[in-house]
Amino acid sequence: MLSVVISGANGRMGRTLTALLAETADARLVGAAESPNCNYIGSDVGELSGVGKIGITIVGTLQAASDNLDVLIDFSSVSSTPANAEWCAKLGIPIVIGTTGLNEADLKRIDLASRKIPICMASNFSIGVNLCYRLVEIAADALKNDDVDIEVCEAHHNKKLDAPSGTALSLGHVIANARGQDLDEVAVYDRKSQFVKRIPQSIGFTSIRGGDIVGDHKVLFAGEGELVEITHRASSRMAFARGALRASRWLIQKPPGLYNMQHVLGFN
Repeated sequence: MLSVVISGANGRMGRTLTALLAETADARLVGAAESPNCNYIGSDVGELSGVGKIGITIVGTLQAASDNLDVLIDFSSVSSTPANAEWCAKLGIPIVIGTTGLNEADLKRIDLASRKIPICMASNFSIGVNLCYRLVEIAADALKNDDVDIEVCEAHHNKKLDAPSGTALSLGHVIANARGQDLDEVAVYDRKSQFVKRIPQSIGFTSIRGGDIVGDHKVLFAGEGELVEITHRASSRMAFARGALRASRWLIQKPPGLYNMQHVLGFN
């Protein structure tokens, strides 16, 4: 039985993971953590997640969440995730990270922690999205010598903080790598200040925030006389939760290192 603690338990993904674990036979939730100033500290995480009372209350520190866990699944925040990874490294606990918007300093801290423990970090844990990464890579490689314009479009709910989404940026990196480019040099995030034709070989990004959109991503390869679209639409966060749980099962068998969903699915 896989024993799981969730960090960011009151967030959208935290609640979805709680609901998933409530119906999973070979895994169980043993702890739920949130930031100390969360209004739901002391609340039963099962009731918040719509599955009824399960006897596990949300606490304000990982130390108080559980002392008997196999893996931490972290969908918390950029201010908490690096410290959570370091906490796991001290105790030898694998961690699955789904937090996006991390900066270079945050990523360096996580990379250092991965020298002591296995870490699986992904901008999107959906199996379908990770399949799209592979399809986009194939398309970008096949069309790299053609005069094709590439646009990455994404849409999310109005509570999402970072833009473009972590998944959109990952798609951009996949495309740039396949074309032998550096994404930082070719990405175009805002055309408002520009009054020029589209820059050849650039990769454009569009972000939409509205309503309760779970997550839509589309990559357009626009050439003369034809258009190729690779699209993924998430209708439920359960797709991300199932992927994160699959990653957890896979991760606890691995040596220290930094992994992603491409590793979990056997693509790397």
